Amino acid sequence: MIYTIYYIILGYFLAGTIGIFLVNRKRDRPFAKRNWIKLANYFIIINLLFFSIVLEKPFFYIAIIIVLTGLSELIKLHKNSVSGRKLFFTISLIIYLVLSSGFLLYSGMKRESVLYVFLLLSIFDSFSQISGQLFGKRKLMPGISPNKTWEGLAGGVIITFLSGILVKGLVEVSVLRSIVISAGIIIAAFAGDAASSYYKRRYEVKDFSNLIPGHGGVLDRFDSLISAGAVMAFADIILGIKLLPV
Repeated sequence: MIYTIYYIILGYFLAGTIGIFLVNRKRDRPFAKRNWIKLANYFIIINLLFFSIVLEKPFFYIAIIIVLTGLSELIKLHKNSVSGRKLFFTISLIIYLVLSSGFLLYSGMKRESVLYVFLLLSIFDSFSQISGQLFGKRKLMPGISPNKTWEGLAGGVIITFLSGILVKGLVEVSVLRSIVISAGIIIAAFAGDAASSYYKRRYEVKDFSNLIPGHGGVLDRFDSLISAGAVMAFADIILGIKLLPV
């Protein structure tokens, strides 16, 4: 099962690489270079997370690092701001801490469940971006996240739903349950990314930091993972909605 998921990830990554190649053919050299750097670092991140999940305990420690680094990025943006926004920051901090606690619970769930969610989230993130770059014309949230398009969202949603059904046997869930899980991941990931973008716009910055070349900060890269992982954990562990084996 572990090898199967890894081969699926490699297959999707190859498809994504082809998509990036097609995108870069139509763009200028600096844009293409940034895209390739982003892709290379994404490959490293995907492998690091995958094998840490396989080994189980390392993923929990990585989750802690992600949460703490993201927290420092939130605080740093606020401290560097000259406009205050204390109430906005306090509300944002509470939301982040709640989601972070859910994400840490997710990191302790059954390995197969964690991998299934991680796989679908990676597919949604990757193919939303690639679909947007290839076909995107209509802006989705121009005032919050100018690069997001309806076409990109549609591409990510369609491929994620289809993938969830195709690989449902990996965690032995029904078609209906795989659709519900995929929908939960998509909604949570999109909401987390949108909230992250809104936070940055309020503080008038493009990225949380420049820690990860091509991606920005830790929250720029992992905001959707934190949100999706938290929602899956809250549904299973707190609400008792057993979507995944725990």
